[in-house]
Parts: sequence; C-alpha cells; structure tokens
Amino acid sequence: MRASESSPLMNEFQDFMMKVRNGDATEFAVKSNDILLRSRTVDEKDSVVEALVRMERALFGIGEEERIEAELRWCMDRLNTLTPGSLNHGVSILNMSAWHRNKGETMMALATHSNISSSSGHPPQVLGLSRLEVGRMLVSLDDLSTAMRHLWAARAYLNESGMTPEALAASLEWLDIALDEVNDIAPRMQYRVENAKPRNEPGTTWIPANTNDVREVVEMLLPVLLADVSGTDRADLGLVIDAAEMLDEVGWIASLEEKIGDIQDPRLLDLLQS
Repeated sequence: MRASESSPLMNEFQDFMMKVRNGDATEFAVKSNDILLRSRTVDEKDSVVEALVRMERALFGIGEEERIEAELRWCMDRLNTLTPGSLNHGVSILNMSAWHRNKGETMMALATHSNISSSSGHPPQVLGLSRLEVGRMLVSLDDLSTAMRHLWAARAYLNESGMTPEALAASLEWLDIALDEVNDIAPRMQYRVENAKPRNEPGTTWIPANTNDVREVVEMLLPVLLADVSGTDRADLGLVIDAAEMLDEVGWIASLEEKIGDIQDPRLLDLLQS
C-alpha cells in the first residue's frame, strides 16, 4: 500500500528536494534519512516516497559505491510496479541509463532507454529527454541517420513540454548533423520518425536531410539566437551561416549582419565581413 502523491510526506519531500536543487544540500544525508525512515512507518507509509528518497540518496553517493547500481535498479523496478509510466518512473529510468553511460556502458544505457515510450504512458518531458540522450549516444556510435530521428522527436516532445533550452539543444545538434548533406528529395524527418522500423542488427546508416526540414529548424532557431549574439565561441550562429550558404538564404545572413556590432566571435566576424 502507498499514500497518494499529494500526501503530506510527499509534499515535504518535494519541498526538501527543491531546496537541495537550489543549492541547500548541507543536511541532505540527515534529512533524507529522516524522510526515508518515516516513509516506512505505519502512520506515514508511502512506498513511492521511499523509492524516490532511495534514488536521490544513491545519486548523491550515500552508501557503498558498489551498491549504487543495484539501488538505482531497485528504485526503477519499484516505481515501475507502483506508478508505471509516471513522471517519477521515467526519471528513474533516465537516472539508471545515465549511470550506465557514465560508466562507459553505452549499449546498456540504450537498452535502458528502450523502457521509455509513449505507449507506456510516459509524459512528453521524459520522452523528450530520453530521445535527446539516445540521439547523443547514437552520434557517439556514428549511427547518424538514426540519431537524427531521435533528435527530431526530442525537439517535438521538448517543445510540447515548454523545455525551451533542451529543445534548442536538440535542434542545434540535429542541424549540425543534417548539414553534412542536404537535398530536396530526401524524405522529411516526420515521415522518417513515423515510419521507423526496428533493425535486425546494429550498424551505421546515413540518409540526407531534406531542405525544408533544415529551413524549418533554422527559422525556429534564428529569432532566439539573435536575441543575444554575444560570446566569443558561437558555434550555434556558425551553423546558421553554414545553413544559409548551403541553402542560399541571404535573408539569414542579412539578419546576422544587422547584429554585427554586437557579435564577439572572431570567426563569425570574419565570415560576415568576407
């Protein structure tokens, strides 16, 4: 049996974690242990809180190092039993996958992400973060076409969730790959996402990007990037220039030239003044 997610203990735990994430972690070990013990008592028993506290304590490295993987897996499996498809369950999967990736176990991390899906009811923010991380791992494996699909799906989910910085990151990482080859006859990304099929065996693949998809992404990015063009290393604006030259979009270059007095990246200045 577990208490509802709006139980007083759950509210206390959430308030406590908000303070921790804002930098007040001085009493984390003591306070989290207090909440953990209370989550197991008759009066305040809450199995979801127990799993969440144990997960956070494992992420903070409390306990024996060799037990961290087992603890994160227990929390993931417990939340799958208690609240499958919930935000908390999705976060536990993301944490388990991140642990594998930090250990250099990329294939295990990818396999763990396969437990996150829209059919399981996971919310858009979890789906978006999952697709973003999967896309990045596939890039590291040189499976660029598949990575593009996941980054494109990530954009949609993250935009839907209002996670603007993460959506911008997914868009830029997609664009960086897409500019390797662009043409007018390549299948559109949405078609590639909707018609993707499991492969019989892993491998590297490549499909060019469609011109219209590149244009869509740049036109979404440009107003946001132009809001602040400062900084001496603006690879993001460099991608816009590369796309403009590839697609012969003089309007994008003109928009950047209007901001030339504020641009600090010497490479961009050279490109715009050449």
